[in-house]
Amino acid sequence: MKKIIFTVLTLTLLTTSFMSCREQTEKEEVIQEMKDEGAEVKIKDDKIKMETEDKKVKITDDEIKTKEKS
Repeated sequence: MKKIIFTVLTLTLLTTSFMSCREQTEKEEVIQEMKDEGAEVKIKDDKIKMETEDKKVKITDDEIKTKEKS
């Protein structure tokens, strides 16, 4: 019985530690999504601008602005 409890506890701790390492912020997710779409990336002081054929994204310290092109 002790072995089962120890095994379950160990698996729970390992699963939790691996899950917490993989979390991304919203900004990181948007950046990765735009890179996957082949976006042109421009980085200025505290701004990141990315542009694809369909979408423009501007990331600052405070916010993420997304505009769809028509």
